[in-house]
Amino acid sequence: MSSTLIAVAPDHPTLKGSGRVVTLSTLAFTLMFAVWLMFGILGIPIQEEFGLTDVQLSWISAVAVLNGSMWRLPAGILADRIGGRKITIFLLFAVSIPSYLVSRADNYMWLLVLAFLVGFSGNLFSVGVSWNSAWFGQNRKGLALGVFGAGNVGASVTKLIGPGIIAATAGGTFALGIQGGWRLIPVVYAVLLVIMGFAVLFLAPRPDHAPGSSKPLGEMLEPLKQVRVWRFSLYYVAVFGAYVALSAWLPKYYVDNFDISLGLAGLLTATFIFPASLLRPVGGWISDRWGARTAMYLTFAVMLITSGILMMPNGHISIVHTDGAVTEHLPYSMALPWFVILVFLLGCAMGIGKAAVYKHIPEYFPDNVGSVGGLVGMFGGLGGFFLPPLFAYTKEFSGFPTSTFFVVFILTAVCAVWMHVTIHRMMTRTTPETAHLIEPELEEAAQ
Repeated sequence: MSSTLIAVAPDHPTLKGSGRVVTLSTLAFTLMFAVWLMFGILGIPIQEEFGLTDVQLSWISAVAVLNGSMWRLPAGILADRIGGRKITIFLLFAVSIPSYLVSRADNYMWLLVLAFLVGFSGNLFSVGVSWNSAWFGQNRKGLALGVFGAGNVGASVTKLIGPGIIAATAGGTFALGIQGGWRLIPVVYAVLLVIMGFAVLFLAPRPDHAPGSSKPLGEMLEPLKQVRVWRFSLYYVAVFGAYVALSAWLPKYYVDNFDISLGLAGLLTATFIFPASLLRPVGGWISDRWGARTAMYLTFAVMLITSGILMMPNGHISIVHTDGAVTEHLPYSMALPWFVILVFLLGCAMGIGKAAVYKHIPEYFPDNVGSVGGLVGMFGGLGGFFLPPLFAYTKEFSGFPTSTFFVVFILTAVCAVWMHVTIHRMMTRTTPETAHLIEPELEEAAQ
């Protein structure tokens, strides 16, 4: 076939070569996610070397998260129009350049610029969603998107291998004048990005399948006017934005509140990151089998229970009697093992919920996955940018470190109420015989 681009019908079956697509896209996304959030660990030695304040350090991670979110909509649209393979290859090679240059940074402003450019890696998510959606049929799309989304586990890569590499190579110099310590990590990532770029270039199936190749831009953006798109975006802030925020916030939370080492804090944070990433395929399977809405109910229920317990402040109630005596009642404190277990369960729920949100998108908007998925992903990523400062401000205002989870609880509660009210309205507009159906067919009939 001479053409390098094929428009695919929204209801197409799973296409030959889809296995290579999900494998390569997942590996690329895992690597890019590791690059995107590498400053969570690198920030500590960077702060020591450059003498940065906590505020200056926070902006290095913040600008990377911001830039990895704000372009997800246009990246998804481009993937729909010209194919996910091409955009994936471009991003892998493009991000390798600033990743390498991070190792050469010699001042704070240069480091800030490079962190922003490295942040482009986060935009691969909406590209991968569009790419996989174009190759998989509806009966396997949820699982495929869940497997791809499990690439979020890349957030834990630097936390697991970074401290060891930094400690083992500190003060050393390698070929081409590459320094050891924290500066070696971005060089390793740059090499891996180039290798992954060539792997996709030569191994990914061709031609690209692009469901939006013949559609005008205005038509692709038309679904963004629908309220349900913004509802899905808020869901994703809760299950993904909060995940990104907690991935960066938890190491410091562990160190400050449980008096443990940074190395142990990183390992315990991984017990949150792994289930929140690796359970995405399970969430996709649940969504395929019982419906995305059922998966979302399960997600929000577990998130409300776990964050509701975690937000309870340590301490006791003091009662001052008329004679001036003070008595203490209802002492409460969260031991480290229980905290780790609850955070683990919170991560499990987020992993299932992330897949469920993206199962909705190809069902409701089969030929606009790139634009809708890009907007939803953009808001989720922006949640990862805005939530950490909100965690800090609520802690400063209340004096309670556990206020972090109060923010998560309120956000989840708003999502759960909005979803349930929407479903209740759908049920009351239909006959009792169809009231148990809460998937796209019912919602379309009710509108």
